[in-house]
Amino acid sequence: MVVDNLKIVPIAGDSMGTRSMATFISIKDCNILIDPGVALGPYRYGLSPHPLENNRMKEHWKSIKQHAKSAHVLIVTHYHYDHHDPDEPKVYKNKTLLTKHPKKNINKSQKKRASYFLEQLGELPKKIEYSDGNEFLFGKTKIRFSKAVPHGTNTKLGYVTEVCIQEGRNKFVHTSDVQGPSLEDQVQFLLEERPRIIFCDGPMTYMMGFRYSKKSLEISVDNIIRIMKETKIEKFVLDHHLLRDLKWNEKIEKVYKTAKKEKVKLMTFAEFAGEENVMLEARRKDLWGDKVKRKRKKKKKGRQN
Repeated sequence: MVVDNLKIVPIAGDSMGTRSMATFISIKDCNILIDPGVALGPYRYGLSPHPLENNRMKEHWKSIKQHAKSAHVLIVTHYHYDHHDPDEPKVYKNKTLLTKHPKKNINKSQKKRASYFLEQLGELPKKIEYSDGNEFLFGKTKIRFSKAVPHGTNTKLGYVTEVCIQEGRNKFVHTSDVQGPSLEDQVQFLLEERPRIIFCDGPMTYMMGFRYSKKSLEISVDNIIRIMKETKIEKFVLDHHLLRDLKWNEKIEKVYKTAKKEKVKLMTFAEFAGEENVMLEARRKDLWGDKVKRKRKKKKKGRQN
């Protein structure tokens, strides 16, 4: 979709069938690729990925690599494998890489991954800069990063950087993995930047009662509503964790009501791209069909014996 001088392309996302937030932005001065990675949930409902998911991941990775060829700047907001692929270092050849600091504000797991990633890259990139809280200028295009903020409702999963891309008065923000947002530090960057378009990973409702609480959902919903009311946002795109829940839209009913009132277009990655939501991971049980039925019968028979 082209908004004034910004061409924004959601390449891969959970609403499109894979775990990803890969996004391509084309502007007059440079092309930018955010989070060039894609992955699948290893297990869901006790089931491994369906062949349709594997095929979609291959399609999305091919598209990511194609977009990377024309990108001048690649951004890695953190070191989870659905946001970068350390075993495909050639993607970064002769590119400027703006990446999350590998040693500061980072947990043990991501620190180890960051070290491996940078080791694999070697001297392939034209330049590597650490992004946390910094601003970069490419022609008239500004790329600003938030300070490192928690990956979700706490720091157990480490930290991420949110990204703002500005060309003139046009601003686009990519939140990375804030899971909501649910914390004030995550929200403040959005309120300060006041973008026209936000690509935000939504609340992790599919983990409700396990790794995500009802209270966190309430806070996230309230924060999204607050952002809609306090900024001049035109398009609010919610995806990633939220679209792993088949009833995702029911969980954010208040957000839809506010969007309608504030005249904000609320969309998923797929809808922004003019496609239908496919949500393959959330539909995995139905995709496997007969396999699930056989598994249930086997369990039932075991109980009877």
